[in-house]
Amino acid sequence: MTVFTILLGGNFTPSKRTAALVAGTRSVAADSGMRHAKVLGLTPELWVGDFDSASAELRAEWPNVPQRPFDPKKSDTDGAIAAKAALDRGATSLIFVGALGGERTDHALMHLLFGLSLQEKGISVTLTSGEEEAWPLEAGERIFNLPEESLFSIIAFSDLSDLSISNARYPLDAIQLQLGSSRTISNVALGPVTITIGSGKAILLARPFDLTGA
Repeated sequence: MTVFTILLGGNFTPSKRTAALVAGTRSVAADSGMRHAKVLGLTPELWVGDFDSASAELRAEWPNVPQRPFDPKKSDTDGAIAAKAALDRGATSLIFVGALGGERTDHALMHLLFGLSLQEKGISVTLTSGEEEAWPLEAGERIFNLPEESLFSIIAFSDLSDLSISNARYPLDAIQLQLGSSRTISNVALGPVTITIGSGKAILLARPFDLTGA
């Protein structure tokens, strides 16, 4: 597996958990996402974007990282361009840092949908802000290493069939979940959580440091 970390311009709160997640990965920075590189101990092999949000000081700090500028009128976001560059380099798994929350809901939602589309193509995807983590879900069973008592939700992006959740405060057994249902919001992990979906598309959104209980 070839794992790339994509450094996005959104908010990011460093933690040992995220540092462990990206340790040993290759990386590509998207515009001002380069500001997350130092705290994560990463040296991107490429820096892409229109550079409208990367300060002169930030660019001067990383003179040896190759830059690939794009016209501001480009059709894709800087993050999508960075992800494509990683895929062109053989990435089979992508970790998007700075992908959630912040001032731009449109960007955060686009990152989630982009993650779903990549997962459909066989690319493993994790998205994080440091405080929240997200994973695209599709048909099948997966286990997620969530801390005991941490909050998580499943957000359906279509109707879901045969959805099961185990090792959680509110387990489910092969239910049918309609698009727009709030039934799977604010669950509590009892340790690693197993999620199974018969068919449909969804996002698991977790708050690994939020132990307040649902």
